[in-house]
Amino acid sequence: QVQLVESGGGLVQAGGSLRLSCAASGRSFSSYSMGWFRQAPGKERVFVAAISSSGSTTDVADSVKGRSTISRDNAKNIVYLQMNSLKPEDTAVYYCAATLGLGPYRSRTLYNYWGQGTQVTVSS
Repeated sequence: QVQLVESGGGLVQAGGSLRLSCAASGRSFSSYSMGWFRQAPGKERVFVAAISSSGSTTDVADSVKGRSTISRDNAKNIVYLQMNSLKPEDTAVYYCAATLGLGPYRSRTLYNYWGQGTQVTVSS
């Protein structure tokens, strides 16, 4: 079992940056592949980025590629999503997710544990 708590969201102007954090509690964080997803109003929750359990492999959605980086600190049980050059279309609730396995995984159905989400709003 793992509990996830996101932080770092907020209101930012277009072109700005945010770093989202996801703190995990529970055992064996380094056994979990981690992912970030986002859900805009009226839309489905979609993949943003994922990282393998060791942190050696990452995967980023085309919509944020070149602007976002996922990383993790297994000693601190934290995964990060650094987002730069933010656009209004990045506005969404961002969710952290975890699943046992090497990863990284894009499919949200593979993730067993989810945080409550953090709101990111990008103004034009």
